[in-house]
Amino acid sequence: MDPIELRLPHTLQRPQATSNHEPITHSTEPIVTGTSVVAFKYKDGIMMAADCLGSYGRMAMFRNERRLMAVGKTTLLGMSGDISDYQHMQHTLENIMTQEYDMDDGQRLGTKSIYKCISKIMYNRRSKMNPLWNSYVIAGVDSGEKVLGYVDLIGTTYESPTIATGYGSHMAQPILRKVVEGREDEITEEEAVKIIEDCMRVLYYRDARAFNKLTRAKVTAQGVEITEPYSLETNWDFAESIVGYGA
Repeated sequence: MDPIELRLPHTLQRPQATSNHEPITHSTEPIVTGTSVVAFKYKDGIMMAADCLGSYGRMAMFRNERRLMAVGKTTLLGMSGDISDYQHMQHTLENIMTQEYDMDDGQRLGTKSIYKCISKIMYNRRSKMNPLWNSYVIAGVDSGEKVLGYVDLIGTTYESPTIATGYGSHMAQPILRKVVEGREDEITEEEAVKIIEDCMRVLYYRDARAFNKLTRAKVTAQGVEITEPYSLETNWDFAESIVGYGA
C-alpha cells in the first residue's frame, strides 16, 4: 500500500528555506567606494570636484564613476563613500523631483529644501541602525544665497564656505582655509578652477584611493554645469627626495 501524504493548508506549511525566511541583514561596511569631494564658495557661485575612481577595497577597479550630480536646476550634489548607497540616494531624489514636477503648482524645491531632505533621509536610516554609508556635499544658489552644506552617514550636518570629505578633510581642507576663507567674494572662476585642481592634485599624490581623472562642477544663479571627466597633469619628480621611494 502506497504511503498517504497529508498536506496542510498553505498557512500551516513549514517555512521553506528561501530568502524570505532568512534573517534580515544590514550593510556593516562599504564595498565599492569613492574618496574625497572638495567644494568651496567663490565670487559667482560654488565650485566642486571629485575623482572618477571606484575602489573595490584596495583595488582601483572602476575608473569612470561619476560622483557629482545635478538635483533640479540650481543644486549640485557630491558623494563620498559607498557607490551602491549613492545610487539608492540618486533614485530617491529623482523620485522626489519627479513628484514635485508632477504637482505642477509653480513651486520648486530649492537647495535648502533638498539639503534638509537628504539630512532627514540619512538620519532616518541611521535611526534604523541601517545607515547609508555616504557623506554628501550639497551646493546651490537659493533665492540669491550661496548654500554649501555637509551631511554624513549619521545625519550630522553643517554649513561652511569650504568643505572637503574623506581624506580631503585632512589634506585639502588646510589649503582651502589658507587661500579661500575670507576671500569667497573675491575669487574669480579662473582662480577657483586652479585652486580646486591643486587640491585634487595633492590628493592624488597623497591618497592611495584617489585618481588623477576627475569631474569638476560649478553652480551659479544660472544653473549647474558639470564637466566631462578629464585628467590632471602630474609631476612625480619631487618623490625622488622621499626616503624609501622606489625601494
